[in-house]
Amino acid sequence: MIGADAMIKCLEAEDVEVVFGYPGVAICPFYDSIRESKIRTVLVRTEQNAAHAASGLTRTSGKPGVCAVTSGPGATNLITGIATAFADSIPLICITGQVSSELLGSDVFQEADITGAVESFVKYSYLVKNVNDIPRIFKEAFQIANTGRKGPVLIDVPIDVQQQEIKSFHYPDEVKLRTYKPTVKGNAPQIKKAVKELERAKRPLICAGGGVILGDAQKELISFVEEYQIPVVSTMMGIGVMPTDHPYYFGMVGNNGKPYANRAMKESDLILLIGARVADRAVNQPERVMKDTVLVHIDVDPAEIGKNTGATIPIVGEAKSVLQDLLEYEIDGFYDAWVNQLNQYRNEMNIVRCPDQNYVDPAEFIKKLSLKMKDDAIYVADVGQNQIWSCAYHVVKKGRFLTTGGMGTMGYSIPAAMGAKIGNPEKQVVAVCGDGSFQMSLMELATMCQHDVPVKIIVIKNNYLGMVRQYQHFTYQDQYSVVSLEGSPDLEKIAEAYGIKFSRLTDMSECEERIEEFLAKDESYLMECIIDPMDLV
Repeated sequence: MIGADAMIKCLEAEDVEVVFGYPGVAICPFYDSIRESKIRTVLVRTEQNAAHAASGLTRTSGKPGVCAVTSGPGATNLITGIATAFADSIPLICITGQVSSELLGSDVFQEADITGAVESFVKYSYLVKNVNDIPRIFKEAFQIANTGRKGPVLIDVPIDVQQQEIKSFHYPDEVKLRTYKPTVKGNAPQIKKAVKELERAKRPLICAGGGVILGDAQKELISFVEEYQIPVVSTMMGIGVMPTDHPYYFGMVGNNGKPYANRAMKESDLILLIGARVADRAVNQPERVMKDTVLVHIDVDPAEIGKNTGATIPIVGEAKSVLQDLLEYEIDGFYDAWVNQLNQYRNEMNIVRCPDQNYVDPAEFIKKLSLKMKDDAIYVADVGQNQIWSCAYHVVKKGRFLTTGGMGTMGYSIPAAMGAKIGNPEKQVVAVCGDGSFQMSLMELATMCQHDVPVKIIVIKNNYLGMVRQYQHFTYQDQYSVVSLEGSPDLEKIAEAYGIKFSRLTDMSECEERIEEFLAKDESYLMECIIDPMDLV
């Protein structure tokens, strides 16, 4: 057995079913060995999308996604996908080929110090120098990626190491890392303090982040909320922690959040922040929002607690475990008046849009689309105005809402939707993007066709980089610079070239019929929605 064979055996031991990637000489031994495996390989059309596709699979299956690319530009192209996963705490195993060991540091063809380049975007990285270390390294990589605060781990393997014979292959049942022991269970005295503060509070609020979903704690959150009638808001990455129409859910907070959700944050006397960072887009000026407020911050990553604002009661631990502990207490609180107040705010502070009737109203379209989607469907939003409309108007039932919140990487939705569909072939998967972000990953239509991945794609078209145009509208008084998308291709011809069904919606008159046709069959479908170029989120 050679090193490349051992790498495949490691993936098989971790029940990996799919590897997304793009081969080159330095990773060819790996791709030669994988031919003898049952692991499915998916050739993406650019390396960044290998990480995005692995991310989509990971977020909808719960198992770390795997991508494998070659050295040099293959590895450097992967960096944006790695950084996107890192910012959103998505566990990935990123395998890169490398030039032969004796050539490292010689600036030879397609050499890049990828472990150095990704240092700030990975939980950990390995440069494999000894073929006999491969089993241990892979076991450690999967454990590091998928425990504690999850994230990507990179394994860089020189081509000669892939080709060397391994003395004996034994995949460890477990590994013990002396310096890596993430805390799972919350501190009992701190949890008891939080319970006492909840009993004192008159206006408590739960702010749920992506850590609740990553920690598989949605059921515990809903049980806790319904047991004690505590209202909930979420960050962008926390959308989907509970159904949109749940009576105790009051929407997304932040710059583009619901006005009544932000008002709830400001008026709350206790905030239970679970699995969320106090990031600028979610909580602007946290020192003002949190003033005179008891902040109970629950997070598996101790580095996040107190980083942007001080926590009154810090609790380090996984969301699922801490919520289970909280459910053991009898909390003597009565919050009906507070919930009634928030319901009044919701009725009074709904945003009223006045769309141009000559175009598709993206807000109403997204609402109608999501209501007609299957209950367990997966909705993947890209970045830009389409993302903000999606966050505000998509209705989550029993399905999933995916987007990239931490890095805000355009071009994410189509490859992530591909990964989600491959991991969940029985589910309906819809990617929603703008005409700018679509053109960053339209090459993956070929991947969808080659590998028979029936993803449905909505393109919200306004012929602008809409979010930047909106910023320039307000900040530079309509002095637009480098935001026009004139010269973009005819999407009907693009769809025809790939053999994908196409529909163009120009106004709302046939909206419901077109959506029904779009969703009717489990097949790839591209729908273009023409919106007002000057529309604002």
